[in-house]
Formats: sequence, structure tokens, C-alpha cells
Amino acid sequence: NLREEFVGFLPYEADAEILAIKFHTIITEKWGLNMEYCRGQAYVVSSGFASKMKIVATRLLEKYPQAIYTLCSSCALNMWLAKSIPVAGVSVALGIIEEVCLYFNHSPQLIAELENAISILFQNNEEKAKELKEICHTEWISRHDTFEIMVDLVQALVLCLDGINCDATFKWNTCIASQAFILSNGLTDFDFIVTIVVLKNALSFTRAFGKNLQGLTSDVFIAASSLTAVLHSLNEVMENIEVYHEFWFEEATNLATKLDVQIKLPGRFRRSQQSNLESEIVLENYYKEALSIPTVEHIIQELKDIFSEQHLKALKCLSLVPSVMGLLKFSTTEEHHTEMYKCDLPNPDILSAELHCWRIKWKHRGKDVELPATIYEALHLPDIKFFPNVYVLLKVLCILPIIKVENEKYETGRKRMKAYLKDTSSEERSSNLALLNINYDIKHDLDLMVDTYIKLYTDKVELQDVLPSCNSQVIEDASQNI
Repeated sequence: NLREEFVGFLPYEADAEILAIKFHTIITEKWGLNMEYCRGQAYVVSSGFASKMKIVATRLLEKYPQAIYTLCSSCALNMWLAKSIPVAGVSVALGIIEEVCLYFNHSPQLIAELENAISILFQNNEEKAKELKEICHTEWISRHDTFEIMVDLVQALVLCLDGINCDATFKWNTCIASQAFILSNGLTDFDFIVTIVVLKNALSFTRAFGKNLQGLTSDVFIAASSLTAVLHSLNEVMENIEVYHEFWFEEATNLATKLDVQIKLPGRFRRSQQSNLESEIVLENYYKEALSIPTVEHIIQELKDIFSEQHLKALKCLSLVPSVMGLLKFSTTEEHHTEMYKCDLPNPDILSAELHCWRIKWKHRGKDVELPATIYEALHLPDIKFFPNVYVLLKVLCILPIIKVENEKYETGRKRMKAYLKDTSSEERSSNLALLNINYDIKHDLDLMVDTYIKLYTDKVELQDVLPSCNSQVIEDASQNI
């Protein structure tokens, strides 16, 4: 079974080029992995680190052209795009959203308080209230529509947080109340409001596309074929950004008015302009130039970069999966797209004939035979051994980072890492202990581990040999005194 493994940690390096070199060295020399066999690479990072890892991916791709740079199946496209936007206000907004989510997930009582606020605000729309309450119990900050949810929830969040902060019954402790005050201030800053509204609208063009990428195999194939349409829509937005931004800004000011928020330039900009007394910046134009234009431009460029020609060819090879073949009425042309994997094939000379037989097999199947819907179902067919080239191509496709692991129980590395970080304070964390904690189900040879430790850290072992004798002397002296 295909599974996710947490191999280890890498030291931080500020310079992206040096990071790329160290990354490659550790993977190949320390971990002993042969990158010639790598067929995909993906990175899930915070907003400040996105540009650096993009350089790392580019350098690896230069060395290993078949290590295609893709999305990670566990990360929603819209959140991945948002985290990589090089705008300070976006990074701040993402931080506030994450803090708000963590705050309410702290206890069921806080979630219940938020549900009460939702009930008050949506008295005349019970269906919407029910939907938002259900969302509150999910990891909604990892969804494709996170920013739509945030815009819908922001009034209820502010109402709830203000209620917690101003509670006169001492229902909440000082820490929870003071944190509610801080979060409420963050949510009622106009810069935050306009940022989430712009992100909601700009990323609405990629929402369905991103959702398909995390869907069924046929959905992923359809997404690969729809990229051109998505880029066309975004380019149209860019060409008419004056009109689009006007609507977005109006939505932001209306929301700010409902929250009684002062509509003003962000503090960081006002402070930087203190010496320029003649500067008269129109608020709407400022956010168009500083937020809307960079955001849309970045989304377009990132989509072009991540969905390279090689990446799209790989995704179009999903037409090898019988259910996708059926969707295309068995008129597929996989051979053209599989050229990039020719060196992996056991018998490339017979690929064309084999693909033809593969199509005929499923086109003329019995009425009671269902088409395998996933790569994994196709790989486990009893007669797959008669299609050696197809078998290898399917194996390569299933290890692309954008393709979901069939069984969630084999996708545990990142979840355990998050659990470890949540359960330990920063002072108690250790990369070595974290590695053992994450891989607790792996059987370790303790004797081998001790022998390896002794060989690697002889100085520490010698010190430990000295310490017990010192302690024994102290205990002996203490006994004599008694």
C-alpha cells in the first residue's frame, strides 16, 4: 500500500539557494534517497516561506526533470494560493483567521457561545444558521471556501468575542477574555475586512477547479482539462480590474459599516507616509494597487507555474483509469502524454499496442463488470500483469503528491506532526523526540540504536560513565553522615 512517511527535519536556512543545496545534500547523502527515482515534489509552507521553497523546487527540477512540481493532495488549492501571496496584509489576515479558529477550538463552551451568536444574527435564515454552525465544528480554515466562510462568520465572531470580553458574570477567565479582546480588534480592522473580501472574490474563480483536484480520479482529470478556462476568467478579471475592484471594495465597506468599523488606510502605510504631508491617497485606489492587482496577478502566475506542461501531461495520463476512459467514450490518446515516462516502462516498444488492448478490454467488458474508478482499483486487478507498461504508468501516477492516498490510515505523518506541536510547549519540543513520536508504530531495534548512539557521541557516553560514579560517591558520603 502507498503510504506517507515522515523522514526527518531540515535546518532552516534564510538564503533560498543555500537551502536548495542543503536540501538536496541531506536527501541524497544523509537519507540515502536516489532522486533519479523521484517523480513528484510538493511543499506545504507558511506564507513567509513559500517563495523560498519555490526556488528549491525549481533547482531540484533542473537536476531531475521528472520530479514534477505539484500541489499536495492534503492542501486546498485556494489556501495554498493565499499563503503564497506576497502581500503583508494577506499574511496578517491569515494569521488572524488561524488564531480565531484555534481560540474557538479550545473548548466546546466557546463553540457553543459562537453558535448562540450565529442564532442571534441569522434569526430570519435558519438554514444558513444551521450551515454555519455545522461548519464551526470542522477544520474550516483548510477548505476551498475558507474566505467565503470568514466573510459570512465575521459578524457572529465579533459579536461573540465582544460578549466574552465584556461578560460581567465572570463566566470566562482573564486569559480567555483578554484574548477575545485582542482577536476582536484584529477582526474589526478595515485592512483585515477588505483583505478577506478581496481574497474571497479573487479566489472564487479557482474554487471549483481546486475542489476537483481533491475529488475523484475523474474530477482530477477534468480539472487538468479546465485550467485554460480558469486562466481565461482570471485574465479577464485582470483586464477589467478597475470594475471588479470597485465591486469588491464596495462589499468591504458595506461589511465594515455593519461592524461599525472605521474605514481608513492601514496603520503601517500611514506611519510610512508621516513625512510626506502632501500625499493624498484615495482609499479605494490604494487597495486596488496594494491588494487587488498583486493578488490576481499572483494567482495567475502561480497557476501557470504549478501546472506546468509536464504536470498537465501527467494528470492527463489519468485517462488510463478505466472510469475516466468511460467518461471519454474510450476515445483517449494516452500515448502522447506518456512520452515523459518512457524510461520507466519495461517494454516501451509495445506501448501503443498495449494501450489499444487496454482500451478494448474495458470498452467491450461484460454488462455486469464495473469500471475501476481509481488508480488503486486498477492496480489490484488480477490481470494487470498482462499490461506491464500500463501497470508501471499507474504506479507512477499514484505516487504524484497531488493524488490522494487511497486509505487515510496511511496518510498520518503530517497529522501526527500537528498533534505533537499541539500537545507540547515550545520549550519542551525536540526534533528527535518528535520524529520518534510521529513514527511510534515503526518497530525500532533498540540495541542497534544504542550502539549507533555510542559510536556517534562517544564524548557524551564517556561523560555519562563518569557521572554515575560521582553520584555513587555522593550517596556513599551521605550514608556515612547518616
